Amino acid sequence: MNDRLSLVSAALPILFRDQALVAVDKPAGLAVHRGWAGERDVAMMRVRDQLDRHVFPVHRLDRATSGVLLFAFSSEIASRLCESFTAHAVEKTYLALVRGIPPEAGVIDNPLPPGEDRHAPRVSAQTEYLRREVFGRYSLIEAYPRTGRLHQVRRHLKHIACPLIGDVNYGKGEHNRFFRDHYGLHRLFLHAARLCLAHPVTGGRLDIACPLPHELAAVIEQLRDHASQTAATVWAET
Repeated sequence: MNDRLSLVSAALPILFRDQALVAVDKPAGLAVHRGWAGERDVAMMRVRDQLDRHVFPVHRLDRATSGVLLFAFSSEIASRLCESFTAHAVEKTYLALVRGIPPEAGVIDNPLPPGEDRHAPRVSAQTEYLRREVFGRYSLIEAYPRTGRLHQVRRHLKHIACPLIGDVNYGKGEHNRFFRDHYGLHRLFLHAARLCLAHPVTGGRLDIACPLPHELAAVIEQLRDHASQTAATVWAET
């Protein structure tokens, strides 16, 4: 099978599509575009081959992160969408499983380097969050980055001592190993669950949601089951 057929067979689920743009569900482990490594199997090429037309990336989504990914069908639309992201006019929602129990809600305001150079001058960075569920020592949270710095959510969660599960760069190895051994989790538990923005042509509100992939949903179900069993045992012993 040649590269083109291979990529088509691995088509990405389409969350939204019209004449201006397309939103797809990117799996973890897939880069958005070729970058410096010159990879062939990247999200941009898959979507191009899947739809048989050129597409233009408009925002970042880490290789290790799954979820909503937008592409434009023209450079003009891409420019408008990029302006929306740069102006922080796009509402982004991430689901994350962390070690620790943060307050029910808060804003992490901690400057970060704007890119990969850790020695570059730090710039303003804010992430709002809401704690959704607690499973013993772990919490499921929603994170809403107000700015768009590299690895912002991951770095900010580490800053409040609630590192992401599965994060080999900013997390804790013992907790990553625990989830790998007990829950079969072999990836970062970070998912881009929703994007809300003004349509670049009509100006109408776009609200694009993406469900948790099965490997993350399965972990949450197991954590809920374990929490229920623990609660039942405590009740029986009282």
